[in-house]
Amino acid sequence: MALVTTAEMFRKAYEGGYAVGAFNVNNMEIVQGITEAAQELRSPVILQVSKGARNYANPTYLRKMVEAAVIECPDIPIALHLDHGPDFETCKSCIDNGFTSVMIDASSKPFEENIEITRKVVEYAHKYGVVVEAELGALAGVEDDVKVDAEHSAYTRPEEVEEFVKGTGCDSLAIAIGTSHGAFKFKPGTKPQLRFDILEEVTRILPGFPIVLHGASSVPQDFVKVINEKGGNLADAIGIPEDMLRQAAKSAVCKINIDSDLRLAFTAGVRTVLADDPAVFDPRAYLKPGRANIKALVSHKIIDVLGSDGKA
Repeated sequence: MALVTTAEMFRKAYEGGYAVGAFNVNNMEIVQGITEAAQELRSPVILQVSKGARNYANPTYLRKMVEAAVIECPDIPIALHLDHGPDFETCKSCIDNGFTSVMIDASSKPFEENIEITRKVVEYAHKYGVVVEAELGALAGVEDDVKVDAEHSAYTRPEEVEEFVKGTGCDSLAIAIGTSHGAFKFKPGTKPQLRFDILEEVTRILPGFPIVLHGASSVPQDFVKVINEKGGNLADAIGIPEDMLRQAAKSAVCKINIDSDLRLAFTAGVRTVLADDPAVFDPRAYLKPGRANIKALVSHKIIDVLGSDGKA
């Protein structure tokens, strides 16, 4: 099976009341852990690459690793997606280099400028059969190249979504309903809440249209505990409760992004080996537990949060 777009994935997810996991990849072990879990559970999966990941690992290496995963996991659909493309040029580069889906994030721009930039990407992408995700509203938080302080975050305004989708021709829409990027999403003592009223209104206005949630890591406290016990310092790391994400996955949300949880899982595995056996210097010895943690985490997300197991 070759790389696929997300169009068919999202159609099935919308109709089936589940979401497809979009997991950020940066190296071979992360790609392996994600796709091995998806293959075993017969789940569709989106491997997404940020601008930071492209700078770190080289776009060619990343694409070839994903292509290898397609060969190793022939029973599941896999999409290769650009996460938070900052401009037309980055999106064009990914389209020209075999990505099947791109996100143009012009959400920090004024509404009309966001439409103009997004439409330009859509027009180019659609010529090559590539689908486009856009964003309306701005999530707070820090993750990779995405940095938005709480003062400049904003919920998506439902009254704008119809004009935006019609004006851009985008294929899916990321909305801001209370999720946040990074592992430090909320102040200690606060209770995370998602604005399901906004989601419901957007769904009413755009029936059948696939919605995306960014900043949806739950920050598993077992991994945070291990990291801290093994020499780390992650005070007050708080995420989105998984029951809220599962509720979202049963609605119009067809794609849920997960990045920070992967980093936590991987780091917990690596730190454990290095802390417990300081004599270890073989990367295979400490990267392997990190990969195993990734696989276990993704399996849990697929079954208990996304509901996409058996949907390939």
